[in-house]
Amino acid sequence: MCRHLGYLGPARSVGEVLTQGSNSLRVQSWAPKDMRGGGTINADGFGAAWWTSGTTGLSSYRNSMPIWSDPAVDDVLTGLSSTAVVAAVRSATVGMPVERSACAPFIDDTWAFSHNGVVFGWPDAMVDLVSEVPTKDLLTLPAPTDSAALWVVLRHLLAEHEPEKALRMLVARVEQSSPGPRLNLLLGDGSTLYATTRHHALSVLRTEDSVTVASEPLDDSPGWEAIGDRKFVVARPGHVDITDLD
Repeated sequence: MCRHLGYLGPARSVGEVLTQGSNSLRVQSWAPKDMRGGGTINADGFGAAWWTSGTTGLSSYRNSMPIWSDPAVDDVLTGLSSTAVVAAVRSATVGMPVERSACAPFIDDTWAFSHNGVVFGWPDAMVDLVSEVPTKDLLTLPAPTDSAALWVVLRHLLAEHEPEKALRMLVARVEQSSPGPRLNLLLGDGSTLYATTRHHALSVLRTEDSVTVASEPLDDSPGWEAIGDRKFVVARPGHVDITDLD
């Protein structure tokens, strides 16, 4: 599967967000602690998205090589500062391509999206769902993967619904057609993080002025809160709301 994280708070180096902590996202790429049957390592690429001015100025960097072997993480991303970051390391599902375009986060002008999990029965399980998406969006699908397809469908839903409703609808619809999908989803707009748990792990760390949502705790500090299965998380600096996904 994958590992991902979202950070909101005081400005930090983007590279630091990916590498700081005894169990940083970079460490989780080769030594994850809680994959739950979703592979062993996350060596099939990585990506980071960051906002440079509130909820505008969204930029990203992605690479199909393992995060530990890309010098840009330390040489370039450490020189970029942001108050909002979404990042992921990838473990490709068998049969899906290992390429830059398949790496999360997927972005547009507003949103950054990551999927930790798998849609079993892909692509047949999503045929009906993607049939509701405009043809142009399908023709510009970032990559032939379940995660990229989820992103395209979610963008369509976000055009008509608030982000929480759109994510809940997406999970419910996929559950109707896929046998036991694994759907830990993470969505950010530079000011708020939205996340779901379905099968895979998620933890949250909040302080007075920041919040971090991550597949696994990034360090051993006592403030990390494990999120149970089938939960929906809305997080802003200093605030976390956790409700049932159903």
